[in-house]
Amino acid sequence: MRNLLRRIFSGIVYILIFISAILFSKESYIVLITIFSFLCIWEFSRMIKLKNYASYIFFAILLFLMIKRQDSFAIIGILAITMGSSMFLIYQLFAKKEIKFSNDRSKLGVSIRYVIFSMCFLILLPMHKGSFHPYLMISILSIIWINDSFAFLVGKNFGKNKLFPTVSPKKTIEGFFGGLVFSLLAGLLISKYNLDFSMLNWLIIAVIVSTIGTIGDLVESKFKRQAKMKDSGNIMPGHGGILDRLDSLLFAAPFVYLYINFII
Repeated sequence: MRNLLRRIFSGIVYILIFISAILFSKESYIVLITIFSFLCIWEFSRMIKLKNYASYIFFAILLFLMIKRQDSFAIIGILAITMGSSMFLIYQLFAKKEIKFSNDRSKLGVSIRYVIFSMCFLILLPMHKGSFHPYLMISILSIIWINDSFAFLVGKNFGKNKLFPTVSPKKTIEGFFGGLVFSLLAGLLISKYNLDFSMLNWLIIAVIVSTIGTIGDLVESKFKRQAKMKDSGNIMPGHGGILDRLDSLLFAAPFVYLYINFII
C-alpha cells in the first residue's frame, strides 16, 4: 500500500509539472523537456554503458538548430532517419534479436537515433504550423496516459494472454486492447473540444499513440532486459526513471509528428 501511495503521489507531481510547463509558455515547455532529455540521455547511457559527453553536446546543438529552423529540409532528413531507426528496433523486437553494440561509436549512434532525435520531435510536436499549441500537446499526453492507465487496469483484472513475455512478462493482450479502446474514446472526447484536427484524425492519432507507444514501452524493456536492469533510474519513486515514464511518448512522438505535419 505504501509503495502504491508513493507511485500515485509521484505520478501526480509529474503530471502537474508537465501540464504546468505546457500551459505557462512555449519556453517553459522547452526547458522542461530539455531537462527530461538530459536525464533520459544519462539513464540510457548508463543502461548501454556509454561513457562520454558527446551525446549531451550533440543534443544541445541539434535542439538549437531545430527550434530555429522548423521548416528546414534537415528536419525531414532527421525524421526519416528516426523513423528508419525505430522500424529497425521494432524488427529487432519482434524478431527477438539482441541489440548489439560493437563499440562506443555504435552506442552513441543508437543513443542519438533512439533518444536524442525522438526527444527533439517531442519538443517540436506542439509547435504546429509555426505556432505553439499547448492544448494539442495536452491532448496527446492525455491519450497516452489514458492508454497506459487502462492497459494496466484491464490487464491486471482481465489479462490472461501474455503480449510479449520474453521482454515484458506483465503486459497482456487484453491490457493492450483495453488501452486502445479507451484511447479511442479519449480521442473521440478530445475531438469535441480540441478543433486542431477532425474527429477522424484524432482517432487516428489515438491509434498511433496507443500502438506505437506500447511498442516503445516494449523496446525500452528490451534494452533494460539486455542490461539486466529493472528500471532506467530511480528519480521517480514507484515509477523508476524519467525514461521509464517517457518511453511510450518518446517512441510515438516522431510518428505523430509525421502524421500531423505531412499526412493530414
